[in-house]
This record gives sequence, structure tokens and C-alpha cells, in this order.
Amino acid sequence: MPKSHKNKENLRNEFALNLCVKLISVALTMVLMAVMILNAPILSYTDTDNFNKISQISITKYFKTRKPMQYLEGNITRLKTQDLNIREDIDQDFNDGLDLKQTIEGQFTILFLGFDSDDNGSGSLHDVNYLIQFNLLTASMNILQIPRDTYMPYYTNSSTGKFNSIYTHGNKEKSNIQRVVDCVQENFGVPVDAYVTTTCDNVAEIVDIVGGVPIDMPYPVVFEADKVIPDGEQILSGEESEWFLRFRYGYQNGDIGRVQAQRIFMVAAMKKAISMNTVQIFNAVNKIYKQELIATDLSMEDISRIADLAGTIAMENVNIFMLPGESAMAGDQSIWSVHKSATLEILNEHFRTQQIKLTDKKSAIVEYITEENYKNTDYDDMSANFQDIDDGEKGNNPQLNSSYKNKYDADYEN
Repeated sequence: MPKSHKNKENLRNEFALNLCVKLISVALTMVLMAVMILNAPILSYTDTDNFNKISQISITKYFKTRKPMQYLEGNITRLKTQDLNIREDIDQDFNDGLDLKQTIEGQFTILFLGFDSDDNGSGSLHDVNYLIQFNLLTASMNILQIPRDTYMPYYTNSSTGKFNSIYTHGNKEKSNIQRVVDCVQENFGVPVDAYVTTTCDNVAEIVDIVGGVPIDMPYPVVFEADKVIPDGEQILSGEESEWFLRFRYGYQNGDIGRVQAQRIFMVAAMKKAISMNTVQIFNAVNKIYKQELIATDLSMEDISRIADLAGTIAMENVNIFMLPGESAMAGDQSIWSVHKSATLEILNEHFRTQQIKLTDKKSAIVEYITEENYKNTDYDDMSANFQDIDDGEKGNNPQLNSSYKNKYDADYEN
């Protein structure tokens, strides 16, 4: 090849190399500029949880800390420091590193309310009620199930006097969510740090967003004639999950059987969540936010931290309890009458681990049936851990009534 041609080719190669270097340099510069802009404190941000304090934050921080679903329910007022009754031996300067707005360092408590369906109910009754507490000191999670019929007459104007009516029929001077938070905090002495609310219909959509929930059904569910979930291993769709969570008429103990069934679903849902990677979780949460399937005062960043925390807790350290009590009739209403002593024992041992023990006089719990007149104490200790539930240990599955079993055998087994 002539020397002039070689020189031209070398020049072209050098030009291409220089152009490539320049393009990469420009691209890197643009990336760096974007990172600097996104992380520079250039936005005015009003923190409604901190007395409407205005501060300058970055665009990245804004998207992490924003609470797009908070406007649906608003803020909540937590217990005051002087009302917490922290034990003297607890280190007040302890920092658990969770970096969330916690009432008590070392624990984080969420109130979860699941409302009935607009199509099959009023849409205003919270029939599913969980108090979920992460305990960083013991690397555990404790869940208190509050039956919907729990008798709480001083917190609702409804003639039923039931817990599930407080949101709609509680103190008119308070926000809907604050009514329920106040009831929980004053009766159980457990500070609520955050809340999440949703509906049965939305749960179905959420399950579909995450791709269904794998489960080993211990018994068949016939929600309606054409809505059947067989027993055995399968992946529940959103619609099937709703049938399972709402089903109760086949259980010997009605709502209590449904409470036990919800535990089975919770274990399966937790295993599903643990199996998802970070990208899958982010995409799912993003869709849930966009479709407004939940209301919460938790930010995207808060949820990410809580998800990371939950992933570190072993199944045998996730404990679930049902509010002790017994069924009773208050006039023409079927209610759940709380057993106060048994309830205080659970609260003090598992949910108030850093606080002075809650006594009978300090708790606002009302017993419709007093202790000397109890007729049934079988449900005073309905505790279990997720590992035992997942293993199908006896006593963790609801009991089916004979008429339901006979009907299923006759109509569907073959």
C-alpha cells in the first residue's frame, strides 16, 4: 500500500479514535452532570410530618421520600414520649440504624387495615386488621390479628360497637385513620409508626401484579358454585386469593377460621416476596403506587428499608397472635369480647418489650363478658410462628364443618 494511503488510513483511524474518546467524554460529562443535578439540593420540599418545615432536597431524594399515597388518608398523631412509659434500664441514646421515623428506637410498628369490597359489602368496614411490629433487638416480627367484631363501644358511634366500624363511625373530630390509630394505641399501649390500608378488590390486583402467590392449599375452598380452589400445590391468582381470604362459611368457627386461613395466605405471600429480586419489588411497588391500590404514609424509601429488614428475619421468628377473647351476643349483634388479662400478657411480652408493663387500670380495653363469667378460653393462646404454619403443624389450620365437607365431597370431588 502506498505511503500516502497509509497516512490517510492512519489519520482516519486517529480521527475515529479521537471522535470516540470525545463522545465518551461528553457522555460521561452528561452522566456526571445528571447525577450532580439529581442529587443537588435544588427543590423546596415541605415535610408535613415535621410541622410543615420547608427544606431544600435533591430530585433523587424527592422521589425516594415522596409519599404519593399519603394524601388519601393524611398524617397520624403518634403517642407522646411521656406516654410511652419506657423502662429505666433501656438506653435512651440507642440507635438501631433503621433510619425511619420511629416512636421507640429498636422497633417499628405498622397498622394494616383491609376493607371489605364495594361489590360484596359496604366498602367502609375494615374486616382485616393487623398490628405488625418489627423488633430489631430480637430480629423478630410479631403480628397481632384483631378480629373485626372486637367490641370497642367507646370508639365508634355505630350501634354494633365493633372495631371494624371505627374508621367510618368514630370520633368525627379526627381523621378516619386517626380514629383507628387512637383506639389501638389507647387500648393496647403500642405506638403506631405508620399505616397501610387497602381493599379486598385491591388485594386481588396486587397479587396479579406480583405474578400470583404459590401456595399448598391444605383443603379445598368453594367460595361459590363456580368459584372453586382445589387443595394441593398451585399458584393463586388475585381473584382466587380474594376468594380464599373472604371465605368463612365452611369453617366450624366462622370468622375465627377465616383468621387462621389468613395466616396461611400471609406465610405464602411472605415467601413470594422473599423470592422476588430488588428490581421486581421496585416495579411491583411502583405499579401499586400508580394504580393507588394502597393508602400509606410510608415513602418508597421507607418501604425499601422495611422490605430489606423483613428479608433478614427467619420464618421461625415471625410470630402471629390473635386477640384473646370469645364470641358473645350484645343485643342482636355477634361480637368478640376481649379477654383482658390474656391480652395484656401477649402485649407486654411481645409488643411492649421496652416499656413498663401495661396494667389492667392503664388499658382502655372493655370486657363485655367479665373474667369471672368467661364461657370459653380456647382462643386465649392462638399463637404460632410462620415456620410451623408453613410446615402444616397441627392446630394451625382452620377446622371445616361437617356440612361443608359433605357438600364438597358430593358436588366437587369427582
